[in-house]
Amino acid sequence: MEAGALIIFALLVLFAFLGLGAWVTVKAVGAAKRGVDRTISQARRTVEDTTLKARSFGQVGVTGALAQLRLDLRASMRATQQALYQGVQADASLKESISLFERLSAHGHELDDELKRLEQEPDRRRIAEGLPDLRERTAKITQAADSLRWAARDRARRFADDDLTALSEQIEMESGALRDWSRESVDDLAAAAAAWDAGVAGGPVPGTQRGAGAEGGGQPEPRGAAGESRPAALNPAAPAARHPWQKAPRPEATT
Repeated sequence: MEAGALIIFALLVLFAFLGLGAWVTVKAVGAAKRGVDRTISQARRTVEDTTLKARSFGQVGVTGALAQLRLDLRASMRATQQALYQGVQADASLKESISLFERLSAHGHELDDELKRLEQEPDRRRIAEGLPDLRERTAKITQAADSLRWAARDRARRFADDDLTALSEQIEMESGALRDWSRESVDDLAAAAAAWDAGVAGGPVPGTQRGAGAEGGGQPEPRGAAGESRPAALNPAAPAARHPWQKAPRPEATT
C-alpha cells in the first residue's frame, strides 16, 4: 500500500513538472513571438519612413504633399509617445496625459490611414482640393501632441531644477559644517598634544593653575650641610620628555 502511494506521489510530481515545463515553453514562445512582431513592426516603420522621405523630397505636387503630412504626423506622435512613456516612470502624474495621448493617437492613426489611402488615389485633382483640410487636421493633431510633449518636458525640467537647487543648498550647509569641524578638531588636537607633553615632563599643564609647591608651600630645595644649595651634579635635572615612540636610552656600562 505504501508503494502504491509512493507511485501516485511520483506521478503527481512528474505531471506537475511537465505542466510547469509546458507553461514555461508557452511563455517563452509568446515572448519570442512578441519580440519578432516588434522587430517586424519597427522594420516596417523604418521602411515606410524612408519611402515617405524619398517621396517628399523626390516628388512634387500631391504625392509629395501627402508624404510630408504623413512624416510630420508620425514624427510628432512618436516623439510624444516616447516622452510620455519614459516620463511616467519617474512621475506618476503623467498617467492622465497618457490617457489623453491615447485618445489623440486614435485620431492620428485614422488620419494616417486616410493619407495612406489617398496616396493610391488616381484622382489627383480631387486630392489637391482636399489638401487644405488635410493640412488643418494634421496641424491640430501635431499641435496637441507637441503641447503634451513639451508640457511633460517642462515639468521634468522644473522638478530637476528644484531638486538641484535644494541639493546645492544642502551641500553648502554641509561644506560650512565641515570647515568649522576642521578648525575645532585641529585646536583640540594641539591642546591634547600640549597636555601630553606637559604630563610626561612632570610640569604643569598649560592653561592650568600652578600647584602649591610653586608658590612656596611645597618641598624645599635640597641644600647641603652649610645651608648652601647642592651642586648641579648632586641635584640632576629631570629627564627630558620622551615620546612613546622613542626608545629608552641604555644605561652606561660600568666596569
